[in-house]
Order: sequence, then structure tokens, then C-alpha cells
Amino acid sequence: MKKQFLDSGKIVGTHGIKGEVRIEPWCDSPEFLCAFKKLYLDENGQTFIEVKSRPHKNITLAKIKGVDTIEAAEKFRGKVVYINREDITLDEGVNFVQDLIGLEVKDAENGTVYGEITDVLRTGANDVYEITDSNNKKYLAPVIDEVVEEIDVDGGFVLIYPMKGIFDDED
Repeated sequence: MKKQFLDSGKIVGTHGIKGEVRIEPWCDSPEFLCAFKKLYLDENGQTFIEVKSRPHKNITLAKIKGVDTIEAAEKFRGKVVYINREDITLDEGVNFVQDLIGLEVKDAENGTVYGEITDVLRTGANDVYEITDSNNKKYLAPVIDEVVEEIDVDGGFVLIYPMKGIFDDED
């Protein structure tokens, strides 16, 4: 089941004296987080803050509505912020990392199960799936067209054509 509210960053400090906070984004970029006018402070969406934000280097600076002093902003330090998945429309073929974690990874040709996705690493050129098998052994598979055939979040699986050497030690 897809989570409604996704952890997307952490308030790591204040900025200036007028109550702005610095958010370390856990999503694609500081700019992505700036698209949201509401950030939630719990994974159930019970508590939220209204923000006006802007990117600044590798962080997001946010002005929280009603917070006008550094002392008031300091109370938010260490808080994880969540986004509501209904507040954003992803492009076709784009998924939230949290929806990929736990998906079963299978061979596109013969159905062999290699394990499940336990992390998605960002390398710059392309993402890399960390796949953990039933013996807790980890493998890395590049997320490129030659390897990933299909991603079915609702079905709970990813079909891949494994590159030579990913799951075996052959030449």
C-alpha cells in the first residue's frame, strides 16, 4: 500500500533572524520541495505548516507562516517534513523512491526472483537499485533501459534483464 504522506526532508536549522528554516531535502532537489505550500510534520498528515520556500545551494529555505523570529523557528529544528502525494503529479514512468523500496526484483525472461529493492542510490548518471536477496546479500543494478524492463508499483515487482556479473561471478 502506498503511503499518503512521504518523508521528504528534515529541518536542520534556522536562516537569518526573521524565522526562516533550512530544510535538507530528501527528494530529487531543493527545487522539488519548493513546489509545496504545505509541509506536514507527521506521517499521518495531522499537523502541517504553511510555507513559502526557495532553493539555496543544496538546501531549501522556507518561511513558515506565523513564525517571525529565530527563536520561534528554532522550535522546528530536527523535525522531519512530509509531503502529501496528492499535492504533486509525477511524470509518466517516475516513481517516489519510497514506492520502489520493497518491490520484488525478477528476471524478465525466466521469472527468477533476485530479491527486493532495499535502496535507490543516486549516482548522477543514473539511479542504481540496491537489491537484497533472501540471504541478505546485496547487489547493485543500474536503472537503465537495457536492464530495467518494467516497474509495476501496484503489482509489487520490477522486471529486469540482469547484466553479466551482477548476480553471478562468471566472466
